[in-house]
Amino acid sequence: MPGPLAGFQVAIITSNTGVEHDEFVVPRDRLRERGAQVLHAAAKAEPVQTYRHDLEPAETFEPDTTIDSLDPVEVDVLVIPGGTVNADRLRTDPHACALVRSLTSAGVPIAAICHGPWVLVDAEVITGKTLTSYPSLRTDIANAGGWWVDDAAVRSDENDWPLITSRNPRDLPAFVDAITAAATDRS
Repeated sequence: MPGPLAGFQVAIITSNTGVEHDEFVVPRDRLRERGAQVLHAAAKAEPVQTYRHDLEPAETFEPDTTIDSLDPVEVDVLVIPGGTVNADRLRTDPHACALVRSLTSAGVPIAAICHGPWVLVDAEVITGKTLTSYPSLRTDIANAGGWWVDDAAVRSDENDWPLITSRNPRDLPAFVDAITAAATDRS
């Protein structure tokens, strides 16, 4: 029996290092289990090194494609995992920021966890949105016009596009459920 996300194309974008392992692997695997086709796009067509807690090297993954090769029209949901280095590199990647802006203009759900919202700050798309993140991003989010709250999973539908955010790996079950709900609400 097909899952609730059958027919949905989910793109997960990462840099090539510093990606928080569980914030990449858990959404990828849980969304696939729910029927989504999940595509991993990295900054470069090179292996992606994940870490646990920013410091402990974990698995390496081969991306399916690069961020600049993604066709925004084919993306139904975008997921941005955390990892301090990952998010810091993505926020300065012009292709990642352009993709975020294109998807928000089209009303596509975007989900970001932990340090992932940094990409949204630099893409300049969070004005008027309510979101959560790793606590150290609170000031950046407020300075970018967003409203920071301390909840496991936050959905913000202002500005005609759904934003789903979570704080850390402990929030992954709620994060994945909120992604699923936002995606299926659009169908």
